[in-house]
Amino acid sequence: MRSDLEKVYTTLRQIVRDWTAEGAAERDLCYGPILEIIDKKYPKDKIDRSCINVLVPGAGLGRLSYELANRGYACQGNEFSLFMLFASNFVLNRSSGVESLCIYPWVHSVCNVLSPDDQLRSVKFPDVNPSDLPPSSQLTMAAGDFLEVFICYIYTEADAWDCVATCFFIDCANNIVSFVQTIYNILKPGGQWINLGPLLYHYADQEGEESLEPSYDHLIAIIKKVGFVITVSFVTSGDMTCTLMSDHAR
Repeated sequence: MRSDLEKVYTTLRQIVRDWTAEGAAERDLCYGPILEIIDKKYPKDKIDRSCINVLVPGAGLGRLSYELANRGYACQGNEFSLFMLFASNFVLNRSSGVESLCIYPWVHSVCNVLSPDDQLRSVKFPDVNPSDLPPSSQLTMAAGDFLEVFICYIYTEADAWDCVATCFFIDCANNIVSFVQTIYNILKPGGQWINLGPLLYHYADQEGEESLEPSYDHLIAIIKKVGFVITVSFVTSGDMTCTLMSDHAR
């Protein structure tokens, strides 16, 4: 199916962002603020990070989860897309060394191309060796829809997580309020939710799909009503709305 091919192309391009040296600048913008806030809350010289449980819903290709595990946290990624799960499993568990693999992620891209050379440019990955994680590191992945996994399988225990980190995730929901409520329920009292990403609601223009699309101001009000205390919040100009928020107030 054409839609499946598009998902393959997207996955290949996302490898560039998450697992190549070329994607480092974009990773710093997306993951850097999240990592900085978590590290500030749990300084390694004062806290045993192996006892801090961090959940990353919408983990994608697993780079943010990897970085958290590499910093000593007990991290679990959660991902729904089979394409992302296959690719992340390959990178994390099957790659054999730094820049040991090569792909041509833009060979099928035909829009906004300056030269055929751009389409045929190769990229080597991964930029780190995932197997170099410390022996004591804790990194797991859970497959499935975040809400369904929460209700039916894994995330059924309230107050289970010290921290939830979401990056370009919450606007993937049909009902963003359900995401907010679920994150609140699984966090420990005093736990922290850090979110960064836009409000480009994925189902807003899809026929036959229900979609709840609150504005940024309304979403902040909903988050507070659920029980969170906002400690940091900001909006950038342009199409991107970025927010960083915490703490669990129950």
